[in-house]
Amino acid sequence: MLELYRLPGCPYCRNVERKLDELGLEYESHIVFPIRFFRFRVKSVSGQSGVPVLVDPAHGIEGLAESDDIVAHLERTYA
Repeated sequence: MLELYRLPGCPYCRNVERKLDELGLEYESHIVFPIRFFRFRVKSVSGQSGVPVLVDPAHGIEGLAESDDIVAHLERTYA
């Protein structure tokens, strides 16, 4: 199951959500704290506190950050 760590209102997160929806992919959405300092779960997954972050265990992705990289991975892997 894909997992997406995101922040409501984040345009970069929305781009990733649009791509997931466009490809018809199911995913678990994790809403993160707006204050970066409190994003312990995101940091434990990806090593950094920014969002979005994608986890794709079926393809060995444990914490892919940067929306452009995530969208490229989704297109390459699932399109």
